Amino acid sequence: MPDLREQLEQCFQGRVCLMGLGNPDYGDDAFGVRLAETLINARASGVIIAGTTPERVLGRIADEHYDQIIFLDAVEFGGAPGSVVFLEASEITAWFPQISTHKISLGTLAKWVEANGRTQAWLLGVQPASLKPGLDLSPTVQRTLQMLAEVLSETAAPSPAQSVKGHRPMALS
Repeated sequence: MPDLREQLEQCFQGRVCLMGLGNPDYGDDAFGVRLAETLINARASGVIIAGTTPERVLGRIADEHYDQIIFLDAVEFGGAPGSVVFLEASEITAWFPQISTHKISLGTLAKWVEANGRTQAWLLGVQPASLKPGLDLSPTVQRTLQMLAEVLSETAAPSPAQSVKGHRPMALS
């Protein structure tokens, strides 16, 4: 089984969009938004901050003709706080079919993105430690964010490798 870095490298083919999801007012739920902000500040291309309303940017996603879209989000998957999961669309749909803190579930969002037959959807999720009201990430999730920002910055170049379907939770500490 490839490690997370290898999975991400294999996913970075063609035009890749990284979409930050989450609510910045609820602790670790801000993970996806904060990671996207970090990548934008590092001058990464193809980064979109969608917050709690990803459906508002779906038209933009379709117009840009991305080959891959990676949702960045805090998700409850039963791992240790700060652990990471990397899922492809059918796995997103199976794990997150209806329930969501967003107006549209991740599973439905992944189905919509892949409906064009060209774009593959992925989820790079982190297990939150706390979703209590507040603007700060927990120290554990902040460390994960820093590691992922480094990995994503390094793997942003397109790769000729094939896509990988990985779904095992991974701790980065």
